[in-house]
Amino acid sequence: MKTHVVYAPIVLFVYNRPYHTKQTVESLQKNELASESELFIYSDAVKDGGSVKKVSEVREYIRSIGGFKKVTVIEREKNWGLANSVIDGVTTIVNKYGNIIVLEDDLVTSVYFLQFMNDALFMYKNEPKVASIHGYIYPINNLPDTFFIKGADCWGWSTWKDKWKIFESDGQKLLDELESKKLEKEADFNGNYNYTKMLKDQINGNNNSWAIRWYISTFLKNMVTLYPGKSYVQNIGHDSEGTHCVDVVDIYKVEIQQKFILGQIKVQENIKCRKQMEQFFYSIKVSLLQRIKSKIVREVLRLKIF
Repeated sequence: MKTHVVYAPIVLFVYNRPYHTKQTVESLQKNELASESELFIYSDAVKDGGSVKKVSEVREYIRSIGGFKKVTVIEREKNWGLANSVIDGVTTIVNKYGNIIVLEDDLVTSVYFLQFMNDALFMYKNEPKVASIHGYIYPINNLPDTFFIKGADCWGWSTWKDKWKIFESDGQKLLDELESKKLEKEADFNGNYNYTKMLKDQINGNNNSWAIRWYISTFLKNMVTLYPGKSYVQNIGHDSEGTHCVDVVDIYKVEIQQKFILGQIKVQENIKCRKQMEQFFYSIKVSLLQRIKSKIVREVLRLKIF
């Protein structure tokens, strides 16, 4: 049953991956609510000469997109970089419309993604502790239909104007507060994911992540994000074309949700689910260490042979 007259605008950020962009858009077009939703596409400009052809291909494609209530393409005249583009685009659209659904160009969605996002936005819009709604969940078994985890996330998400206002762009300010409250270990899921290091790297210019600042901003406010028990999003960007991806990995691969499930639950962090996520992060860390060890062994053997 449709419960909304006006659906949240969708904002898609694209750059130089025509194949990925097409997969992302085509999956969105299959959503029942696509034809009733406005789509804004932010296309970043070329950073270097090697991207000219692919940026041009992306722009040619996005100018032809249909299947939505309205499509607005914003072509940057200079290269903003992902973080600045996202921060500016999200701020502009959410301030105008009051809420927003955000995607990047490597996220394939379930046909129920927009329904999940819109219904959850409506359901929790007056809950001050709910920072956002997230469409992706890691390949973890035996999770409840929906649950809350402290912080926020970045692979297919939505939020409201008043919640986005708490976003702090100054990474050093966030780190100072995190350290003064001695919350680094908790923020890092008991030391199993390097969120604090990611924030330090952002401060030092080693990454330009908006997402780590969004996560820490909400974490420090003791806010939570709603997750599905089964993912409405698949990330297809873990390959050689990813801007921030170094190696081909499949540890984040999931089976996309094929039905719509959403029931209102109490707004509090699910400690059991947090533990399950913590264990998943630990398994990734062990897996990556094993891969590195195996790679070193193979290289040593190769050198011995030759």
